[in-house]
Parts: sequence; C-alpha cells; structure tokens
Amino acid sequence: MMTTDTRDPNRLTAWAHGGGCGCKIAPAALQRLLAQVPPHLAPPELLVGTATSDDAAVYRLRDDLALVATTDFFTPVVDDAFDFGVIAATNALSDVYAMGGQPLLALALVGMPINQLPEAVIARVLEGGAAGCRAAGVALAGGHSIDTVEPIYGLAAIGTVHPDHVKTNAGAQPGDVLVLGKPLGVGLLSAALKKGVLDADGYAQMRRWTTLLNRAGAALGALPGVHAMTDVTGFGLAGHLLELCRAAGLVATVDRAALPVLDVSWALLRQGIATGASGRNWASYGDAVDLSALPQPEQALWQTLITDPQTSGGLLVACAPDALDAVQAAFARAQGRPGWVIGHLQAAPAGTPPSVCLR
Repeated sequence: MMTTDTRDPNRLTAWAHGGGCGCKIAPAALQRLLAQVPPHLAPPELLVGTATSDDAAVYRLRDDLALVATTDFFTPVVDDAFDFGVIAATNALSDVYAMGGQPLLALALVGMPINQLPEAVIARVLEGGAAGCRAAGVALAGGHSIDTVEPIYGLAAIGTVHPDHVKTNAGAQPGDVLVLGKPLGVGLLSAALKKGVLDADGYAQMRRWTTLLNRAGAALGALPGVHAMTDVTGFGLAGHLLELCRAAGLVATVDRAALPVLDVSWALLRQGIATGASGRNWASYGDAVDLSALPQPEQALWQTLITDPQTSGGLLVACAPDALDAVQAAFARAQGRPGWVIGHLQAAPAGTPPSVCLR
C-alpha cells in the first residue's frame, strides 16, 4: 500500500537528516574509508590529488595552464528552495577559489524525491543554482539527476589556474599569519532554523554570508606571499586549520578575541543549540586541539564554535606577515571588507604532533 509523505514541501530541511556541509562524513571516518582505497594513478601532470586533503584536484595542461576540478553537494540547509540552490552552488564553486583558481564551467548534481516534492519547488532549487553560477560568471552547462529520498543539490565545477599560483594545504610556513574571510556560526544558525527558533535577522545574516562568493581566491592565488589556502566548511574552523597544520608540520595559535562570529550565534550557543556534526568533528580531531588556556566555563562554548560546520564558509589563508596588506586588500576588493587576522603558525616542537591552540 502506497503512503503519502506528509512533510511540508515548504520546509525543505524537514526532508533531510542533516543539512549543508554538516552532512559531511566525519573526518575520522573518512580517513578510515580512504585508507582502504588502493593507490591510484598519479601522473606527473596531476599537481594536486588526494595526498593533502585539498579542496580540489589540479591537473597541468601546459606550463602556464592547469585545470581545477571539484564537486560538492548536500541536503538542504535552508527551507527556501531558491536560496538552497544559490547556497549550494556558491559553496561548490568555493573549492575552485580555494585553490587559487577561477571557475569557468559547472554541471548540476541533482537528487530529488520526485513524487513527494512539487515540481515547482524542485524547479526553484535549480533556478537558485543557476543564479549562483551566473553571479560567478560560470556557465552551467548541464548535469545529472536521480530520484532520491532526500533533496540533494550541488555542482561539479571546473576552473583554471596558472600552475605557479596553485595554493594547497601543504604550503604554510612557520611565522605565517592566518586570515579568515567570513565569520563563524553558520552551522548554529542552520540548526536553529531546523528547530524553528531562527528569527528573520538571523536568517538574513545566514543568507548574506552563505551566498557570498569566495572570489578573492583567484587574486590571493597570484600573491607569492600567500603560502597556503583552504575554505572552512563541514569540518569547522579547527578541522580545516588542522589539515593545514598537519600538511606542513606546524602548530596554529588562534586568538579567540579576534575570531569573527555572527552576532546571533552567541545567543544560540548559550541556549545549547548545536549541530550533530560539531560533536562528530570534535570526536574526530579534538585530541589535537588545545583549549586549556580558556576559562573552564567557556571551553564548551568555544569547542562548539570552532567545530561548527560552516556551509559555504570563508577562505582561510596562511600568508607571510609582509603580504598581509595585499591579502587584506584582495579580500576588500572581492567582498567589501578585509579578512580577519585570527592567529599565526609556528613550527611544531620536536616530537610534538601538529595541533591547534585557542587562546
């Protein structure tokens, strides 16, 4: 006997077990899975593959040109179908920018419960994705769709970069300054939205930052003083910063007073709102994050914040101190304000594994 799904088609988040980049497989589980995959072909033209947990693959076509290839997709992080499409597209294109590249072409990846969601709702998701690509000057040239239990949308994206401008997780150096391009707290806002406690101002903040393209990445890639770059997404600030540290054998010190945080996120934190992904993230890498310098009553709040999954989060840049002005100027040109200086990197002491310390 066929049953009718009674979930509200106007509440897309009700159709998903999680939302946005909070749906990512936890870092520890992902590492275990990838460890079982046999070594694969890595021709010399493959400049960036899986070795450094980078945001995209890079393949050299000639001495002055390389392809950047990536894919990203997820379940709804918001209820508005159009906004979901824009956010998902913006997030997927970010991986090209994070390598120092310029996105050119995208293919849509679409999974929808076709007999449960109205076609008009699905069409709005597709419209939003197209609008996100259009804002980036990217050709949305096709895609693939399947019938799924949960709504899924994202992109496979292709861009280009000069091989000398590629920025990976592995290039950071001792003494580098850390600069973050967007404030933290998006995961908290999405959790509040799903619980029905996010107000209009909170939603406006969430939409503003998740639809802001990380287009500064292309200019940052051309700066020789930028040594490494990634974007902060599902593993939270601590997780993606730890990937930078592990790839380069460094220790990061982050100044909590300098961290940009969305205003409404603090109130949500104190109400005990958090995503399930935050806990999974901490379980995966918390032993490499030092919170001991913080007052004991504050440690749980900061732990939740720095592990909060950031859907379409900001670029995280490691640059030489004398390149900081140029980095800030690139952010200001691309998104209307400079990035936030949040800390620095230093060599890990002998016998000490790479780590992140919040002070």
